[in-house]
Amino acid sequence: MAAAESLLKSGEVSAMIRQGFISSPTSSAAAARLSPKFTSPSSSPPSLSAAAAAAMYPSPPPSSLPSPKASTLFEMISQEDLSRRGPPPPPSSSEQKRRLLEERISKILSTEGTRWGPADVELSVSSGDGFRFSMAVHRRVLACRSRFFAEKLEGIVGTLGSPVVVEICECDDVEVYVEAVAMMYCRDLRLAGKEVAMVLGLLKVSTDIMFDAGVRACLDYLEVVPWSEDEEEKVVSVLGQLQLHELPNGILQRVSVEPSTSSSADTIFFRVLAGVLQAKDEKARREMKALLSGLLREGKDQSKKYGNKIDVSRETLYHFCKKCLDSLHMCLSEAANADEGRRDRGTIMAEIAREADNIQWLVEILISKRMCEEFVTLWADETELASCHSKIPCMYRYEISRITAQLCIAIGKGHLLVSKDARISLLRTWLEALYEDFGWMKRACRIFDKKMVEDGLCQTILTLPMAQQQAILLRWFDCFLNKGDDCPNMQRAFEVWWRRAFVRQYAGNQDLSGLQIAV
Repeated sequence: MAAAESLLKSGEVSAMIRQGFISSPTSSAAAARLSPKFTSPSSSPPSLSAAAAAAMYPSPPPSSLPSPKASTLFEMISQEDLSRRGPPPPPSSSEQKRRLLEERISKILSTEGTRWGPADVELSVSSGDGFRFSMAVHRRVLACRSRFFAEKLEGIVGTLGSPVVVEICECDDVEVYVEAVAMMYCRDLRLAGKEVAMVLGLLKVSTDIMFDAGVRACLDYLEVVPWSEDEEEKVVSVLGQLQLHELPNGILQRVSVEPSTSSSADTIFFRVLAGVLQAKDEKARREMKALLSGLLREGKDQSKKYGNKIDVSRETLYHFCKKCLDSLHMCLSEAANADEGRRDRGTIMAEIAREADNIQWLVEILISKRMCEEFVTLWADETELASCHSKIPCMYRYEISRITAQLCIAIGKGHLLVSKDARISLLRTWLEALYEDFGWMKRACRIFDKKMVEDGLCQTILTLPMAQQQAILLRWFDCFLNKGDDCPNMQRAFEVWWRRAFVRQYAGNQDLSGLQIAV
């Protein structure tokens, strides 16, 4: 018996029955239980009475013990089919949308629509993708609240007992349109709890159907509720498209500014930059530097989208550059004569690092705005600063050499276009200092890309005339042999110069008189 039940549960028997190998004695009875029973008054009675059937087939005597209810073969097959079939599929998104919409609208109409009597208009709204929603509404409500419906329904009379059928086709959003119609029934049109995107949709529909109370409710909501930055662009765009004549005071004041001149804007930039450069808290200074750098880059990227924009001026940036250079020169002079001074040497060194970091930040902004050519000349002319630089220990001055590396990287990448004389003067003034500080830059700088610095130096040197290339690279050759990894590795530039000098030997003033022109 246990083996038989196991065989039945495995599903093999049901498969054999389906394929016709075994006949089921209970299949007919099971089919009779599943099929609905239809009776008719004219149907003839059965040919065999119940008493005759009982006499012919006597019932077995009842058992003294209750027997367990056994599952029939058909029930096992049905359970097996259900387990194989799995749970029923969830309703589609369109069905869910329709169900939620029906629940929401029926709730509104059941509370607010009863005072208008029986509905006399069947409003059907459909979208281009085939979604359609119908609702029973009242003609008086539509005509009273919407000038569009009042005009369309004027003169239309339905047949006795039948509602007027109104169809609105090709809607952008059926749900929003139906919500706007439901709003006509509401005595309190406050939209608290709605999303900005939904209210913008309601505003457009209310404007289209000339539902003035709905338009005012949407505008009042938009004036009060906070917007995200994405929502801000949508609000401004929708209000610009609708060109509404009466806007609540302040709805766009949060995003629009009064016409301002570049001088007043530059005053704000001046104050912000000065605050960062003079900040007392180091952590706050780093955070605000990163914030302003990002905002200035964002302004550059968005300039095409928003047209003319006011930006920080060249004069403001170079004012702070010169101010930081003067402060750095003073700190270096004081550090070189620290034994004679009154202040602590460590304090002076911290100020040197701070001013060098400020200059690096300003140079980064200048490079991003293609305004850095003038600074290369300023930095190359700082011969007295370079002289003071050589008089203090590397551990206190290496941040200054990062400015030179920063400029060479920009020149090597083509982001900074300066004259030949400016490039020669830059390397003549600061290259030796960079050689001396390179080891400390590698070890002490948290963010230092050795390869990027070396590539920038190589590319910058290779833009110079051959005589300058030779002088610089032969000097580097000696320095690298003595310092090793503490000197930038410029082998690639050395190889290129070598091939130019001894392999290809391109001559710029060749005699071209012997060339013939073939026509």
